[in-house]
Amino acid sequence: MQKFWSILKKTFLWLFILQFVYILFCKWINPPVTLTQLGSVFQGNGLSRDYIDFDEMGPNMKLAVMASEDQLFPDHDGFDLKAIKLAMKYNKVHPNKTRGASTISQQVAKNVFLWQGRSYFRKGLELYFTFMIEKIWSKQRILETYLNVAEMGRGVFGVQAAAKKYFNKDAKYLTRGEAAMIAASLPNPKKYTVKPLSRYVSNRYDDIIRQMNNLEGDPDIQELIK
Repeated sequence: MQKFWSILKKTFLWLFILQFVYILFCKWINPPVTLTQLGSVFQGNGLSRDYIDFDEMGPNMKLAVMASEDQLFPDHDGFDLKAIKLAMKYNKVHPNKTRGASTISQQVAKNVFLWQGRSYFRKGLELYFTFMIEKIWSKQRILETYLNVAEMGRGVFGVQAAAKKYFNKDAKYLTRGEAAMIAASLPNPKKYTVKPLSRYVSNRYDDIIRQMNNLEGDPDIQELIK
């Protein structure tokens, strides 16, 4: 039994070291592949992606995802407590519906280091990885990674692949409307399609453009989208 506990402790120690090294690795280098991307391949959806640098993404897409997914991204430490409380209240009143409150940082933690799912165990790991990347990475790196690995259509990952597929152009040349359409699909990109244009995306992207206009003048937002 003592030998078993010794092996177990060594195993956990090595796992901790390896995940910490991988967090540092991904601070500078894009993840070779994610579990979500592998899942897309195994499910027959393929894998279309093209990692690009932050300055090749253009300001419109950066602004659109913050307007759509996480308007307090430059200011929080990885968690939007107000949004979490509102989501918990909504989910309690609407047990058959689920409203999320994940920040961009939390989505990066899930997309890069974990798998899709709603278990408490996975959520606990998500909180840990969110805390770590907020401490070790910069906000710019978190946003860059999000825009490179987020699923933006069936088998489409990252803003460059999405821009090429939907609008036949590089991400840096996306218009506000085009960026807003892609951002509108993010809650469920397989269901809320850009092409053909789903009703959800059609209804949502005008609101995202308004939020983009509201946020654009914020100095912290400007620092991230330039």
